Amino acid sequence: MSKTETIKASEADTGAMGQKYLVAGSDVAMRLWQEQAPGESGTPHARDYETVGYVVSGRVELDIDGETVELAAGDSWHVPRGAKRSYRIIEALTAVEATHPAARDAGDEKA
Repeated sequence: MSKTETIKASEADTGAMGQKYLVAGSDVAMRLWQEQAPGESGTPHARDYETVGYVVSGRVELDIDGETVELAAGDSWHVPRGAKRSYRIIEALTAVEATHPAARDAGDEKA
């Protein structure tokens, strides 16, 4: 029988970029980006994991392999493993992401 783990966002570890590490299994991890400031952005980069996410509140512009999309509350996204990605926060952003394999376990402290 597997052990169930729960982590409250208020008690979660915080990463170097302000992300809160919520919970991780052997193959997937979830993190929370809470009230990220407008104007914040990331330079184009690729990661050795795939990401799915959901915008809780705010707006963000996400570029994936040269295709740009604006996401708002209620929208979700998928970034394939190895895809070049970047973002620009338009309005204070709260979002939840899951990564596979677990980004934190891969030693990846960057978004």
